[in-house]
Amino acid sequence: MTKKNNTSLQKEYENLYKTILEEHRQVFESQNLEELAGFINLIKKHNRIFILGGGREGIAARGFAMRLMHLGKEVHWIWDDTVPGMGKGDLFITVNGGGNVGHILYVTGEAKKTGARTAVITGSPSGAASALADFLLFVPASVYKGKDPVVPSIQPMGNLFEQHLFLLFDLLIMLLEKELKLSHDDMAARHRNIE
Repeated sequence: MTKKNNTSLQKEYENLYKTILEEHRQVFESQNLEELAGFINLIKKHNRIFILGGGREGIAARGFAMRLMHLGKEVHWIWDDTVPGMGKGDLFITVNGGGNVGHILYVTGEAKKTGARTAVITGSPSGAASALADFLLFVPASVYKGKDPVVPSIQPMGNLFEQHLFLLFDLLIMLLEKELKLSHDDMAARHRNIE
């Protein structure tokens, strides 16, 4: 790579990462903290939690499921073959970014029939998913096929929403760790130990 090309790459790289960081700052500052506190309390009250998400949103949700397990919760990822039946007293958390992902809507409806509490995380509260939610957490980040006012993004499709989920979920875990009076060592003790 020539020096000229390297300089051009450096400028574009810096412009992109600074813009992306600014997008995330705006989403964090736009987050409704009352909703966030309600979501934290919901997790604290439930020992058995089921989680579902699709695509890149689902990858973020799986990471969240893992950390909730490290906090001592009994956590099940819906598509695993070993998932037990759901019922009253359980919490079902689903990520439905645009609010209208069909298979997630179906499973959320079935979860409601069991008596479990349903919490929907979305970037588009006007979507159909909101009607199925006992609790709604709106993450105001640009999302694929979303129709609500959110922080816009220069990034393609739902990148901002999907990236922000990773950051927000990790932040939530740290808040829950403090609320539950746990330490990093307590969490590490629950980490898989056969690697």
